[in-house]
Amino acid sequence: MADYLAPALDGADIVDTVHANGLELAYEQFGHDDDPALVLIMGLGTQLTGWPDAFCRALADTGLRVIRFDNRDIGLSTKIRDTRRYDSARRAFFKSLLGREINAAYSLEDMAEDTVGLLDALDIERAHLVGASMGGMIAQIVAATRPERVATLTSIMSTSGARKLPRGRLKVLMRLGKAPKSRDKDVIAAHLAKTMTLISSPKMGRSFDDWEAEIRRTVERSYYPAGTARQTLAVLSASPRDDLLGAVRCPALVIHGSADPLLPVKHGRATANALPNVRYEEIPGMGHDLPPRLLPRFVDWISDLVHEAERAE
Repeated sequence: MADYLAPALDGADIVDTVHANGLELAYEQFGHDDDPALVLIMGLGTQLTGWPDAFCRALADTGLRVIRFDNRDIGLSTKIRDTRRYDSARRAFFKSLLGREINAAYSLEDMAEDTVGLLDALDIERAHLVGASMGGMIAQIVAATRPERVATLTSIMSTSGARKLPRGRLKVLMRLGKAPKSRDKDVIAAHLAKTMTLISSPKMGRSFDDWEAEIRRTVERSYYPAGTARQTLAVLSASPRDDLLGAVRCPALVIHGSADPLLPVKHGRATANALPNVRYEEIPGMGHDLPPRLLPRFVDWISDLVHEAERAE
């Protein structure tokens, strides 16, 4: 278990950028070019380092070419800098409650095309997609709209966006809307660590100190809250995907925690119910995070899905 908390291990085999969909996307690769490609898509405001090194290496050790990347507007990828005015996250949230159109900089569909652009840039014809939270939403869109490019879909702590699904806990939503009191790195790390302890697994998640140390490393790599705000608008303005998911024909895996305070467990169940060819794993006590002690189980589930699909071709 302790190995899954290792901050670096030996790092990735490749650290580079590619030009994709008109952007520069930073990516890292674990494993060999000739192995089946597994692309990891991270969630809202989270850099590629949100996928732990040890998790990526363990997947690569099963015989996979594991690629993690920074979404647009985060990490070391292109920041969308323009002078147009968009809705604030607070305004967009209330608009979403009223069903009104949100003025967003870009959509989840645009971010899905970033993923396809990454595949093109790396000469990957078909990939196995794994998405967490917002990344799961993006992976769902790619699997539904570009089926020829997706061999399997894994959606972790995500949602179909179906109408009438329960909102996250008010305390959590209000916390997400708060900004750190200064730009000091220690203040930022402490603020974000408190947020993560609020949404993460109550009994099996990381401690505050673990989160603070990890977040401090990511802040040193990049800190760009304006990008997180624009990604939030993309999520809030997204259309429901329950009908779209009915068109997904590739094998799928949905993982969700029973204790998720941000996307309650009904979101995971709804996602699984919308997919025709799916395995659903509901984890008691898991919140909105990737608990280190669960990662070996995730590796087994994902690698089993991928290698079974590879053997079936």
